[in-house]
Amino acid sequence: MPQTLYGGTRNRRVTVRDLALAKERGEKWPMLTAYDAMTASVFDEAGIPVILVGDSMGNCHLGYETTVPVTMDEMTMLTAAVVRGTSRGLIVADLPFGSFQEGEVQALRSATRLVKEAGAQAVKIEGGERSADRIGLLARSGIPVMAHVGLTPQSVHATGYRVQGRGEEAASQLMRDAKAAQDAGAFALVLEMVPAPVAAEVTRALQIPTVGIGAGSECDAQVLVWTDMAGLTPGKLPRFVKQYAALRSVLGDAARAFAEDVTTGTFPAAEHSYE
Repeated sequence: MPQTLYGGTRNRRVTVRDLALAKERGEKWPMLTAYDAMTASVFDEAGIPVILVGDSMGNCHLGYETTVPVTMDEMTMLTAAVVRGTSRGLIVADLPFGSFQEGEVQALRSATRLVKEAGAQAVKIEGGERSADRIGLLARSGIPVMAHVGLTPQSVHATGYRVQGRGEEAASQLMRDAKAAQDAGAFALVLEMVPAPVAAEVTRALQIPTVGIGAGSECDAQVLVWTDMAGLTPGKLPRFVKQYAALRSVLGDAARAFAEDVTTGTFPAAEHSYE
């Protein structure tokens, strides 16, 4: 059987070395977010090789308007739940806003908590050049780091929610950020809302895999927020989202059917009751 990242025959956790080997052989792979044990177990059973416990939990799980309010306590608790629900996927936990900006010591303390208390196998940190010192310290300390450049949601108040890397100067800065993250020791790089040609150039320039979200088809991997992917998120979605199900409609129909059965007295029936 082929030792591919998606599906495959492994009965162990996917590792960062597996991702590096996939890059060498040109194999693309999927990544999804998850924030609880049950959802994570579904994705793990489906063969998703990398699961991100993203600070996107703030928007789609905790009811915040942005990712900024997410705390280390929340991230630690939900990461632990995802780890408990999986046995094969590489679990990457976000370092939330305010958990690494003070400097290297704070970043190491926060990342160590996610690894020791929650059981994550890697962490994700926003920033390229500006976060290189922290990426380097974490990597030297034995904590695998996935970097994140382009649109960085934790900085949305400063940058706005718009495509990053357009124009020669911006594209050059994006490349510098990508190379700085790689040189510091990151094992992979998320590219969010970046023009496809720029993302393709970055992907060709790096030895580490790139993970695209709104960054075109040439990235080594693709990630989506699971509630967007599954059609659970309400309202208008970003252009880069493709919905693979309509769970909001399915769950709504189920809830209405349950309510109808209760109000009409048809549930519980005899087969749902004890004598």
